[in-house]
Formats: sequence, C-alpha cells, structure tokens
Amino acid sequence: MPPAQPRRTAWAEGVDRLRSAATTEPGRLRIIGAVLALLVVAFGATTAWQMTDRSAAADDVLHSSQPLSADAAAIYRSLADANTAASSGFLAGGQETPATRERYEKNIRIAADKLVTAAASTDPGTSSAKTITKLNTLLPEYKGLVERARANNRQGFPLGGAYLRYANEKMQTEMLPAAEDLYTNENERLRDDYDAATPYPWIAIALGVLALAGLVWAQRRNYRRTNRVFNHGMLAATAASVVVLLWLVVGHTVARSGLNSSYDTGVRSLNVLHDASIASLKARGNENLTLVSRGAETVLVKGKSEDKYNVDFNKQMTTLATKLKAAGSLTEGDAAGLAPVTKANESMQEWKARHKVAREQDDDGNYQGALDKIIGSKQDKPTGECFDLVDQSLDKALAHEQRQFSADATGGRDAMTGLPVGAAVLAVLAAAGAVLGIGRRLSEYR
Repeated sequence: MPPAQPRRTAWAEGVDRLRSAATTEPGRLRIIGAVLALLVVAFGATTAWQMTDRSAAADDVLHSSQPLSADAAAIYRSLADANTAASSGFLAGGQETPATRERYEKNIRIAADKLVTAAASTDPGTSSAKTITKLNTLLPEYKGLVERARANNRQGFPLGGAYLRYANEKMQTEMLPAAEDLYTNENERLRDDYDAATPYPWIAIALGVLALAGLVWAQRRNYRRTNRVFNHGMLAATAASVVVLLWLVVGHTVARSGLNSSYDTGVRSLNVLHDASIASLKARGNENLTLVSRGAETVLVKGKSEDKYNVDFNKQMTTLATKLKAAGSLTEGDAAGLAPVTKANESMQEWKARHKVAREQDDDGNYQGALDKIIGSKQDKPTGECFDLVDQSLDKALAHEQRQFSADATGGRDAMTGLPVGAAVLAVLAAAGAVLGIGRRLSEYR
C-alpha cells in the first residue's frame, strides 16, 4: 500500500487555483480588476494621508508656530523696551513723565501676558517650557530691583544707580538671553512646520501615475481583444484618477508656492525687523546707562579705557544699520514695506549725529548738557525723539510684513482645502468604476 501523500496547505491550494484561473480569460479579468481597484484605492488613501499631514502642518504655520514665534519676539522686545523705559525714567529723576512710567508698566504687562500665552501653547518638559518658567521667575525679581532704584533715586541716594545697573545686568545676562532662546526654539519649530508642509507628496504622485498606467493598459488590452473603443466603467475610473492626480499636483504646487512666499517675503522679513527693533531698544538702553553709570564701568578697546555702555551702544547701532539694510533688500519692490524701513534708517542716522554731540558734552565734563541732549530740554532736541521714530517705523514695517505673511500663508493652506477628502471619495468611485468595467466584460462569459 503506497504511503499517504502529505496534506497540502491552504496557501498552496490557493496558489494553484490562482494559477489555474490565470490561464482563462475570466480569471485574468478578475485578477486585473482586483489589481486596478487596489492601485486606485492605494492612490486615494496615500493622497489623503499625505495631504492631511501637509494641510495640518500648513495650518500650524498659520495658527500655531508663527504666532508663537511672533509672541516670543514680542516677549524679547517688551523686556528690552521695559529696560529702556526704566533707564529713561531714572535719568529724569523726580521729573519722570507719566508717559515713561506707563511705557515701562505696559511692556512689563505685555511680557507677562505673552509668557502666559506661550506657556499654554507649549508642551510641558520641553526646552521652551523651562525657559518660560525661568522668565516668569526672573520678571518679578527685575521689577523689584527697578523699584528700589527708583525709590533711592527720588531721595537722591547714589545707591539708586547701582540698583539700576544691577537690574540692567539681570536683564542683559539672564532675561534677554532666555528670551532669545525661546525665540530661537519657536523659530525652529516654525521651520519644522514649513518643512512638513511644503515637500511634494511623491509617494502619492507615483501611485497615481502607476494607477493611471494600469487603467490605460487594461483599456488598451480590452480594445485589442474586443475591438470596443470604450469601457464605461474603466473610462470613469480613469477620469476620476486623472482628476485626483491633477488636483494633487496643481493644488500642492499652489500651496507650496504660497507657503514658500510667506516664508521668503514674510517670515524672513519679520525676523530681520525683530532683530532691528531689538538692536534699537538695546542701543537706547545703553545710551541712557552711559549717563546713569557716569563712567563707573569701563572696558579696554584697543588699549584705551572706554565707557562700557557707550561701547555697547555703538555695537547695537552697527547691528541696527546692518539689519535695516537687510530689511530694505527683502522689501525691495514693495513700496508699502520699504517706506517705513527707509524712515527708520533716516531716523537712525539723525540719532547717531545727536548722540555724537551728547557724548562730546559728557566728555567735556558737561553732564547736564549731555543729559539734555539725551532726554531733551527747551533748547535741545533729544536723541530719544529719534529713537521713538525708529521704533514707530519698525512697528509699521512689522505690521505690514505680518499682514503679508498671513495673506500668503492663508492662500497656501487654502489651496489644499478639501483635497484629502476629495481624493478619498474620488478614489473609491474610481475603484468602483474599474470593478464595474471588468464586471461588464465578465458578464459576456456567462
């Protein structure tokens, strides 16, 4: 008695049935229909998946990362402006104006409010969250030092100047570097969102081309075997696939163009203008502290002892000039964006000229004359007037570039609206069309 043959596996039997079916035309048609349906569905699903990710990233650029980046810049600017206002008020002594006091308080409030907003939008445990916690701790310490400086200054005690210099040191060495770290982190997050939103969905495009090639091949095969030009089901599947592929390529190209434009003409300009504004604020603060310290702090420059704060003032003015030149280049061709930058540059030049005269007065021992040229008097136009014009012009430029960014980023995001859902629906219809087209041919064999 011959030995019993081993039982075959279900997989092996399935392969044999598939091989046997492939030798008949109905079997081949069923395989072709299944492959076409699978390709079209894979194309639609991949398109929906990739465009959902890109659309979400574009939405994050518009509503999350860029606003947070702007808030981080606002925190930096508000802290620097508060420090400048504090030193301006100190120089005025008992004649500190309500406007100067209000400017200080307003900037402290803005910084505190923006820190609350940033904390609510930042994941716990991240570098940004730790930085925000640090700034929230340092802010009341800084305010306390400023109030002690004011109190001593009103009573004519020299200790007030020491408190103000200590407050400035805390701002310059701890608070502003922390705010800069926050700004850098949020800019990196913004760049990551751009990188996620703009790359072409190559996998979906490749599957779309493959699905269309399969549909064209199947229809050509059908024509050669039946001499029929059209198969309505497969024709509908082809049309739906073409619509999805064109929508995908054109829609994403338009979205990519809008998002790239929002970065090149919006985000880059905003970053440069923020840097210019910060340099202006630092320069004004150093200019005030030059008179507050009265030469108490010096540094060696090329072997010569010079006032530390005046050296820092000159560095910041150089940075301001560089950033304004860069901002002018980025806004070239945009008259509305270029005008405030040009105004800021003109005001900066006048500021430098007035500052030079003030320093000459101070170097000659005429402290009051120098003070009048810094904070103003009936006879003197102060450098603070030029600083205010620079600051106001930069605010106008920032507002313009923010509007430009919002318009371009919104257009880029909107170009992807409906694409993920539309691609999925059309892919299902295309798959159904392919199956019905093949089913029409199979009915001829019954």
